[in-house]
Amino acid sequence: MIINTAKFEISNTDVNKCPDSRKHEYAFIGRSNVGKSSLINMLTGKKNLAMTSSTPGKTMLINHFIVNDSWYIVDLPGYGYAQRSKSDRTRLEKIIKSYILRREQMTNLFLLIDSRHKPQKIDLEFMEFLGENGVPFSIVFTKTDKQSKKTTDENISNYCKILSEQWEELPPIFVTSSETGAGREEMLDYIEQLNQLPLE
Repeated sequence: MIINTAKFEISNTDVNKCPDSRKHEYAFIGRSNVGKSSLINMLTGKKNLAMTSSTPGKTMLINHFIVNDSWYIVDLPGYGYAQRSKSDRTRLEKIIKSYILRREQMTNLFLLIDSRHKPQKIDLEFMEFLGENGVPFSIVFTKTDKQSKKTTDENISNYCKILSEQWEELPPIFVTSSETGAGREEMLDYIEQLNQLPLE
């Protein structure tokens, strides 16, 4: 897939105020500081489309970006940022869950995992929540340029092993780096395939 245009359209905290369209939406979520904005910029080829920040947990809104005037990338708030107040965490959880569970246009949720770390309880619990609610999702391992391929492969293998104990079939897995562009074509090809399917 060739990305010709990608531009910001709207931010909000209410799923009912998301764009009134019948276009496929691909949402991106992960723990704070997982490299979400960098990945979105890498995929679209637009350096500053999604604002990156050195401050974890910066995204507090549902951000819609229209791509090629035909489908959306949706940047969701990160989860699991411990330094937020309890009220903030509760509010963000409500925003995230309302979009994930109620947005009919969401074709796939890309769940970002930092490939540098061993399996984290919070990520595994979030996958369990997605499975229990029948949410279509894929796993995207990020920051693979930050360590050796051996370490990356070991961490991904550990995730797959744990998931295989609970899941009959693993979700699609993408291995990426925003620095090198690894995984870009695979993800865009997958999105292109899903774009051919009718929205339910």
